[in-house]
Amino acid sequence: MTAVTSYALASSEDHNIEEMPLEIPTPQGHEVVVKVTHSGVCHTDIHVREGGYDLGSAGRLTMVARGVKYPLVMGHEIAGTIIAIGPDVTDRKVGDDVVVYPWLGCGECSVCATGNENLCVSGSRVLGIMRPGGYAQQVLVPHEKYAVALDGVDPAWGATTACSGITAVSAVAKVTAMEGIAKDAPVVVLGTGGVGLMCIAALRAAGMTRIIALDRSEATFEKAKELGATVTAVVTDDTTPADIVEIVGEAPQAWIDVVNSGRTFKLGFDSLRKGGRLVPVGLFGGEVVLPTAVLALQQKSVTGNYVGGLQHLHQALQLARDGLLPRVPLITQPLSVEALQTTLDDLEAGRSRGRVVLTQV
Repeated sequence: MTAVTSYALASSEDHNIEEMPLEIPTPQGHEVVVKVTHSGVCHTDIHVREGGYDLGSAGRLTMVARGVKYPLVMGHEIAGTIIAIGPDVTDRKVGDDVVVYPWLGCGECSVCATGNENLCVSGSRVLGIMRPGGYAQQVLVPHEKYAVALDGVDPAWGATTACSGITAVSAVAKVTAMEGIAKDAPVVVLGTGGVGLMCIAALRAAGMTRIIALDRSEATFEKAKELGATVTAVVTDDTTPADIVEIVGEAPQAWIDVVNSGRTFKLGFDSLRKGGRLVPVGLFGGEVVLPTAVLALQQKSVTGNYVGGLQHLHQALQLARDGLLPRVPLITQPLSVEALQTTLDDLEAGRSRGRVVLTQV
């Protein structure tokens, strides 16, 4: 057992970060201990810090109801160096530079056996939510397979692939898996922040040639075009499905909603062509009312996407190595109570201008 420094939420009622000691057990079996060098700060941390998610008229889904316990060491975008291994570890060694896959299920059910642990009903081992995460000097990783070799990917960038990277790859896979979808089918990405830009790049890497980027601002449109967007347009609260058809040239066949508010969900669903698919990704929250007959008559589908499986992390890292994944603007600063508190406050208030990665090099 080793005592290290961590930066934690003391309770679900307190949004302040506190420095606390954290006990890291000696690794057993296939466990590895990673010295954390880079921890990305993600908008999911805001939901965790706020204590839950907006479910519209259904109320809120609280973190406590999900089984979260406090004090909580957040941080699920983790890169670092292995400093200790369990006696059964064979595929990793001390000194390996890795990015950690954090979306761990129970590890024992049939779903986890497929590698899609993010779909595990339990979700009992998610690092940074259910177990101590990357806002600490070290993190215990339950199995060596979750410590994926960086193999040349910059660790600051690599850390972000464990969340935004795999989210984009997984969401795009749900589009390209549609029956009969052609490479030139129009696909909309609503929201061109970090995750949206990665979705655009992943669509192009998958061979899609008609990618429509929508946002409330033109700020990232040039980058979107560079990454593969063929059409860009600003949307507002007054944008209608007819407006979308005019922008695209026809009704889109697929729509990736990186915002996922009630309004953006409804706009996407109503804009789709017959047989189209909506992939909600964002966690803005809200609700929608849909006519049930339309789902049958128009054969539209809604396929939710929350992060991705271990295989998607391998794919995202390979896209990064191949130069096919965008390196969104990264702001690095040393991990401390003050830096983490300020970063979370700025992210919640909408003051962030790029992804912040906190370092302990």
